[in-house]
Amino acid sequence: MGSKRFTVAITGASGSAFGVAVLRRLAANPDVTEVSLLVSPTGRRCLADECGVKVEALVARSPKIRHHDERNLGAAVSSGSYRQDGMVLVPCSAGALGRIAAGVSESLVSRAADVCLKERAPLVLCLRETPLNRIHLENMLRVHDAGAVVMPIMPGFYTQPANFEDLFDTFATRVLDQLGLAEADARRWQG
Repeated sequence: MGSKRFTVAITGASGSAFGVAVLRRLAANPDVTEVSLLVSPTGRRCLADECGVKVEALVARSPKIRHHDERNLGAAVSSGSYRQDGMVLVPCSAGALGRIAAGVSESLVSRAADVCLKERAPLVLCLRETPLNRIHLENMLRVHDAGAVVMPIMPGFYTQPANFEDLFDTFATRVLDQLGLAEADARRWQG
């Protein structure tokens, strides 16, 4: 059994079900001992509107999940001395992307992402925005050049998903790959 720790941030973009799927798979992974959950105010609204779920219900799903108020800049994930194995923003709003690209740490979400960049820990930004304007594209390039993985929410259909859950889980598996947690999954491309 491993002892990996990750952070999941759900920000205010449509697609919160993808964040729930990533959170669920991280919490179920035997190599993961702790998942810090950060949810922006608009992320809370998207969770309620799109998934019919509150943050407290997500936390109750696993003892591995620890919620931190996103206004708490004193939380452990805001420090480079806190050892963690990576962070994913899913969904990542264009606003969150812009703040991270500019190095603006006004919330725990943007501060924790900044810490991952400066400590060279994996940072995966699952952008959910369309169409993209030039500012979005430049911000994606800036965070990429700083060390983040830009992974827009673009689910694959080669697995012939039977329902939305299949789409969410297939994408979540790919996110965990980016965090270095390879999972056996029958939905992987077989050639």
